[in-house]
Amino acid sequence: MEQVRSVEAAVQPMLEIVQLTRRLGPGFVLGPIDLSIAPKEIVCLVGHSGCGKSTLLRLIAGIEQPDSGTLQLDGKMLAGPGVFVEPEQRNIGFVFQDYALFPHLTIEQNVMFGLRKWSRDEAKERAKMLLSLTALSAMADRYPHMLSGGEQQRAALARALAPEPAVVLMDEPFSNLDRDLRERVRSDTLALLRRTNTTAIIVTHDPEEALSTGDRVVLMKGGRVVQSGTGRELYDHPSDPYSAEFFSTFTRVPGVYRSGQVHTVLGAFPCWQEVADGSAAVAYIRPQAVYPTVAGNALTGIVRSRSFRGEIEQLELIVDGLESPLIMRTTQHLDVVEGKLRFRIDEDAVFTFADPQP
Repeated sequence: MEQVRSVEAAVQPMLEIVQLTRRLGPGFVLGPIDLSIAPKEIVCLVGHSGCGKSTLLRLIAGIEQPDSGTLQLDGKMLAGPGVFVEPEQRNIGFVFQDYALFPHLTIEQNVMFGLRKWSRDEAKERAKMLLSLTALSAMADRYPHMLSGGEQQRAALARALAPEPAVVLMDEPFSNLDRDLRERVRSDTLALLRRTNTTAIIVTHDPEEALSTGDRVVLMKGGRVVQSGTGRELYDHPSDPYSAEFFSTFTRVPGVYRSGQVHTVLGAFPCWQEVADGSAAVAYIRPQAVYPTVAGNALTGIVRSRSFRGEIEQLELIVDGLESPLIMRTTQHLDVVEGKLRFRIDEDAVFTFADPQP
């Protein structure tokens, strides 16, 4: 077992970012960013608009130059003190949000565009293989405007993969697609990246997309990395209120920290943070943590509204002592008598933090 660990530890990162910064005007600084990405790893960068996701992508691609820090690709320094490698020499593929296909070139010609150093026969064969992998062989002679949005996205990915880049960067690649198509194209894209053993960074602002995309999620806020881990880790173990609220709906319930618990009008919940006794704290309660019960010692709420959503029903409950309604989501069909509902709360699905605004 120890031998396996030592071999894993010796694997060189495909991309290594250390203390990378970029000042964008007087009010915003990206970084310092530390990020290491393993070979074949698919990482999803996520955060609200303006948090610095796309700027980080441009720094990696070489479209922008950092103010400080270092960036290495497969052991080669791309940016650092006295070093800056131009974009065309970085061996990095880029899929833009609008795909940026050349309108005057056919799909095959678009895919072959980055293969000008290859022989024509090799370039044709590489393009043929990628068009087959992306299910675009029948559209090789068509022009971009003749393709659907999903087909254009696949063509842009094929073009980015053609020169066999060390890393592919994708900036909001699915945002222009409708919901059903987006899910299918995303699934096909991930399958293709894995089939070609490609290291990739995918940018999105969609929490659900981030959780379901790739091997690791990197959450950003205000130019910094807030939390990094698998989608499950970020969802189940948010590091702070921002991480918790980004990936899920919550009811915020104020309380007071005493002896390892946050005491609220809904009960006391465990708190694993170091918080001074008697200080203000907040319990974040997910809708699925609230469930109906007939137990005699249950809490009682008045149903303010009900919203049927297919697989689930959402209810807003007015509870004595709470300023805002408690949100509950359940798969059960509930018979509410006189507008009252008895419920309990699963404390394992409640997150507690020091109040960020005491």
